[in-house]
Amino acid sequence: MKRITCLFISAFFLAGGIAYAQGEMDAYKMSRNELNGTARYLGMSGAFGALGGDISSMSTNPAGLGIYRSSEVVTTISLSSAKTNSDWNGTSVDKSKTRFNFDNIAYVGYFPTGNDEGIVGWNIGLSYNRVKDFNRSYRMNGAQAYSVADYVADLLYGTDKNDLRYGDKNYDPYFDSSISWLGILGFDAGFVDNYAGNNKEYHSAFGHEKDGEWLNYSPQNVNLLVNEKGSIGQYNISFATNISDRFFLGATVAITDLDYTLSTEYTEDFTQNSQLRLDNGLSTDGTGYAFNIGAIVRPVDFLRVGVAYNSPTWYKMTDYFHGTAGTTINNQDWNTQNTPDYQSGDYRLRTPDRWIFSIAGVGQNFLISADYELTNYKRMVLNDVDGYELRTTEDVKKDFGMSGTLKVGAEYKITPQFSVRAGTLWKTSPMKQHVKDGIPPKNEKGEFEVDAIGIVGTIPSYTVDKGTNSYSVGLGYRFTPNFYMDLACVYRVYKEDGYAFPSTYQAGISDIDKLLDEGIVVKSDPASLKTKTTQVALTLGYKF
Repeated sequence: MKRITCLFISAFFLAGGIAYAQGEMDAYKMSRNELNGTARYLGMSGAFGALGGDISSMSTNPAGLGIYRSSEVVTTISLSSAKTNSDWNGTSVDKSKTRFNFDNIAYVGYFPTGNDEGIVGWNIGLSYNRVKDFNRSYRMNGAQAYSVADYVADLLYGTDKNDLRYGDKNYDPYFDSSISWLGILGFDAGFVDNYAGNNKEYHSAFGHEKDGEWLNYSPQNVNLLVNEKGSIGQYNISFATNISDRFFLGATVAITDLDYTLSTEYTEDFTQNSQLRLDNGLSTDGTGYAFNIGAIVRPVDFLRVGVAYNSPTWYKMTDYFHGTAGTTINNQDWNTQNTPDYQSGDYRLRTPDRWIFSIAGVGQNFLISADYELTNYKRMVLNDVDGYELRTTEDVKKDFGMSGTLKVGAEYKITPQFSVRAGTLWKTSPMKQHVKDGIPPKNEKGEFEVDAIGIVGTIPSYTVDKGTNSYSVGLGYRFTPNFYMDLACVYRVYKEDGYAFPSTYQAGISDIDKLLDEGIVVKSDPASLKTKTTQVALTLGYKF
């Protein structure tokens, strides 16, 4: 039962011409929002849903454009440093990356009507905003009981080895079969062997036979290096209006451009001068569109209340993929094996939508604001070009739920020219508890499923979100009535668990104690990851 499920999952991905597409953790990575915008917006941790008056409102609550009483051009640059610490079974490693970014440029046009009541003015906004930065590096180093070779052996259970080899010139197992790509690559590279006289059962090639029983070796040193780079850029066209200085309405149409590159280097060292190597490269290109609508109400002069709806982003995606693997067993090298250089067919990703509820108090020299965002990541969907849902969508529904983000910010004017700002942000993980615990969900029969996390392609590593906190400070100075400068510093802590590969379990178990005591087939230990990012942003603006 267990192995049949594994093969079914592989077949679902490979059928229909998509041999590689995003897994559920990849879909989340592309859908997850980050704090990004002008320095003033960053200095108050993005709590602008009810305040407005900042170009970053185009990406959240476009009604904020209606607050403007003049036209404006603005641009932002930033320097960010991301340092990731990993702790894997007591072994700690640091890895860091620093990068200079061009974050945004925007124009807001204000067109007054001359009325004191009714429609007081119209606003139009045009902007480019870098809404997400993927750039970081991290390394996991340690030891654990099971090898990725054990995972590949379990993944291949029930697959005839003759279906894994290149046969005649018209047969290619990567494209002419429903077998997992990681299984094919691992078999070709010598990760696994067959049990004697059995072409459909496999064991890790790293071990020895004793009294007729095969005993697997545990890797003595495991090293995973991950490099990520790329960004998501958003081009916005926004419209807003001011009704009697009490009601502000706005809408944004957004075109999104996604560029993501991942490279991984993975090694396991065993006794007896043996080693396993698995390297992967992935590039993802995507274009998408979305819309935002919002409203701000000012019932009294010092109070503003806002609400906004941000639609999903509907992406069209393409992947470029390559994997390489090899082994050394008892000082004998296998030939290094490669997957085909593969470009996937187009597929589609729909990110989750989100609601933003905001409140702000505005005084003569100060303001304070709070936003609360609700995002249902269970609504992520991956389809093929014909609209049929990929298996990943079912994984998403089982493993993801709601995420809440609370932003609080404040600003105080020390003089009419000089302002200070501060803010904080808390974001919860949308991943369900069984994902955080590293165990599988239960099926309709109340039995635990066999795989904790489903993967596609030949990249078995993934991370599990454990929540984000950030703290911000900022300064603003107005040189003239028209020209100003803002500066902000944001310190962000993002916690994750990192896995070298998924765990697998026996089928038919409904008791958690039995699952953990007797039901483990392959166990992957998590590494604790903590990414600390320091971002310094500078915004220059001109009002006219």
